[in-house]
Amino acid sequence: MKKKNKKKKKLKVGKIIFVFLFLILLTCSGIFGYKYLLNDNNKSSVVSKISELKIEPPKTYKASLVMVGDCLIHQTVYNDAYVSNNKYDFKPMLKYIKPIASKYDIAYYNQETIIGGKALGLSTYPMFNSPEEIGDDMLDTGFNLVSLANNHSYDKGIKGITNSVNYWKEKKDVITAGMYTSKEDRDTIAIGESNNITYAFLSYTTVLNGFVLPKGQEYLINLYDKEKVKKDIESVRDKVDVVIVAMHWGEEYTHTPTKEEKEIALYLSELNVDIVIGAHPHVVQPIEYIGDTLVFYSLGNFLSSQIGTEKRVGLLASLDIKKTVIGDKSVISINNIDYELLYTYYNNSRKDFKVIPFSELDNSLLSNYEQVREKYEAVVNQNKVVTKDW
Repeated sequence: MKKKNKKKKKLKVGKIIFVFLFLILLTCSGIFGYKYLLNDNNKSSVVSKISELKIEPPKTYKASLVMVGDCLIHQTVYNDAYVSNNKYDFKPMLKYIKPIASKYDIAYYNQETIIGGKALGLSTYPMFNSPEEIGDDMLDTGFNLVSLANNHSYDKGIKGITNSVNYWKEKKDVITAGMYTSKEDRDTIAIGESNNITYAFLSYTTVLNGFVLPKGQEYLINLYDKEKVKKDIESVRDKVDVVIVAMHWGEEYTHTPTKEEKEIALYLSELNVDIVIGAHPHVVQPIEYIGDTLVFYSLGNFLSSQIGTEKRVGLLASLDIKKTVIGDKSVISINNIDYELLYTYYNNSRKDFKVIPFSELDNSLLSNYEQVREKYEAVVNQNKVVTKDW
C-alpha cells in the first residue's frame, strides 16, 4: 500500500535518523578521538559514554481512522426503525457495521439530515428532520467524528440548527464540525487527540439548496469560502499533527469528480491539509493523492432509501496515522490505506434496512454482487492508491 509522509516543513524520517546517528558519532569522536573509537579494547567505554548522553530512541504512535458516507434518513428508513411509543431503533440496521467501526480510534460519518428531534416534527425529502435515536445509535456503533455541514443543514431553519447542535453538545466523546449556534463556537476549531496524535476537524459545504443564512448569523453553517478556509486552517495547522477537512461539494449522482471538487482539493492541498473526506454526490468517487493530501472525493451513501444500485453502494475507507518522534522533531505518515464497499439492503416493501459489507453479501441479497463490486472498486481505486487483489 502506498505510504505518504506529511508536512513538507518537517524532516524526513531517514534524514532525522542519519542526523541522530551522526551527532552520536561526532560527540563520541570529540571525546575520545577517532583512533580511540576504533580500538576494540575501548568499545565498552564508548558505549558507556553514549548512554550517558541520554539520547532517547525514536518513539512511534498510531491512530486508526475509518470513514463512511451519508446518513440520509428518509421516512421509509425511520418508519422501519419505529418500535412503539414514539421510539425508534436503528441498531438492527447497523449490526454489520458495529464490529468494524468499534475497532477504530477515530470513526467518521456525515450526518446528512439534521437531528432536530421528534418535538420539531420528523420529516423526509426535500426538508429532512430525523429522530434523536439515529445519532444515539450511530454513536453506539462506534462513530465519534461527525460532519454537519451539508445542503440540508438549513432544512428546518435556525430552530433545527439549534436543536441539532444542542443534541450533539450533550453527547460525550464525539467531535462535530460545520454547524454552530454562535460565532465563538464557529471560530473555535474542533481538535481531538488519539494515542498522542492530535487532529483538527473542519467541515464545509458549497451548497445550501438555495437558502441564504440570516445577515449577522452566517456562523450557523460553514459555507465554503476560500479566505475563511485559509484563515481556519492556518490558525490550527501548527497546533496539531493532522488536519482533516470534510467537504460537501460536487454534483449529485456522478462518479467523476467535478472541476469544483478538483479545484478545492488542490487548494486544500496547498494549505497542507492531510485528509479530505468528500460528500454530496451520493455515489462513490475515486481516492486520490494530491501532493501529500489524501482525498476521498465521495464515500457515497451509508444509510438511505434512495433507489438505484449506484446509490445503495457506499464506501468504508480506513487508514492508520503514524507519528514518529525523534527528539523535538516529529514526522506524520499515512499508512495502510484500505477500503471495502458497503451495500444498503432493503426488501421490496422498503423494510428490513441493513448496511452490509460486500464481504457479507450473496446473490440473494444483491444479484450479481461480485460484478457490482468489481464495477465500483474500479471507480474507487482508478488511481491505484490502494493495492487490492482483483
